[in-house]
Amino acid sequence: MREVVTGARRIVVKVGSSSLTTAAGGIDEQRIDALVDVLGALATGGREVVLVSSGAIAAGLAPLHLRRRPRDLATQQAAASVGQGLLIGRYAAGFARHGLTVGQVLLTVDDVTRRAHYRNAYRTLRKLLDLGALPIVNENDTVATEEIRFGDNDRLAALVAALADADLLVLLSDVDALYTGNPADPSSRRIPLVRGDSDLSQVAIGSAGKSGVGTGGMVTKVEAARIATGFGIPVVLTAAPLAGAALAGDEVGTLFEAAATRPAARLFWLAHATSPRGRLHLDAGAVAAVVARRKSLLPAGITAVDGSFAAGDPVDLVDAGSGTPVARGLVNYDAVELPALLGRSTPELAAALGPGYEREVVHRDDLVLL
Repeated sequence: MREVVTGARRIVVKVGSSSLTTAAGGIDEQRIDALVDVLGALATGGREVVLVSSGAIAAGLAPLHLRRRPRDLATQQAAASVGQGLLIGRYAAGFARHGLTVGQVLLTVDDVTRRAHYRNAYRTLRKLLDLGALPIVNENDTVATEEIRFGDNDRLAALVAALADADLLVLLSDVDALYTGNPADPSSRRIPLVRGDSDLSQVAIGSAGKSGVGTGGMVTKVEAARIATGFGIPVVLTAAPLAGAALAGDEVGTLFEAAATRPAARLFWLAHATSPRGRLHLDAGAVAAVVARRKSLLPAGITAVDGSFAAGDPVDLVDAGSGTPVARGLVNYDAVELPALLGRSTPELAAALGPGYEREVVHRDDLVLL
């Protein structure tokens, strides 16, 4: 028995589109009910469960008479707006059989990288669990733009596990484990345990599955496992039909061991969930202050600015000498404001431009080393 599984009190479970829908795009009610029965038994048995569910776009294909997953964002969003209601309705009816209420939580990257939005997302999840509800999380596909998308729900699940301070992440798909190669190849072997990246050095990892309704594949699942284990959360990867056995602690699928320590959750999101909107080039003194002394970034240490960004956006802090990003942070100024401030001290800027300019470009509390 896997004690890290049986001892987990708060569990995040992610299920992919291919495990919930038919190849034509409709909701597979039997598959959903089977998963609901497993998670419902966990939740009524005293465990806290958060479900990260794909399937909104896939569920919307058939009702909109779309023969395959659309490539353009607008049609994906239209499918998601139809499919999300169908999906959450089915979950609500299924969990009601176990006396459980579900709460829908739709997220974009923007919701969990800005400080106030992150606190709101955390409080919502925490309150739903405190009230005995089962949160069902998905990316807000209906409104997300290319710039603020997670890209796949495996990554979203790993980040939600960090947000929820989970004890375990379970990734369910149409493959029963991680293999050394294509699972259809008789020479491929199941990998029962991954202790670190060295165990993956000889693994050939495939892309999205044959169903054609999902966006991920084994690549995204392994990357999600890296993210979660880096936050100190063990991960089990297996097929959706084996969810009950996996959550009972049976040695099915693949277990990824967790790192020993956990970083700060919001900064973990900043490092793994965001794409930089620009780059700030730092002189040697600023690099030392930010990296070695964990100080805030001030205008005096910036030599150049790249990109188009607004206050609150993520930017990379780059060593001007090597061109290497050393940190990522949330910037306090618009890109158009910064060139006039470079190389100047904050007291000088306050005297010349007013007290509103006596502030950091990136505060140390909004900064994570890369």
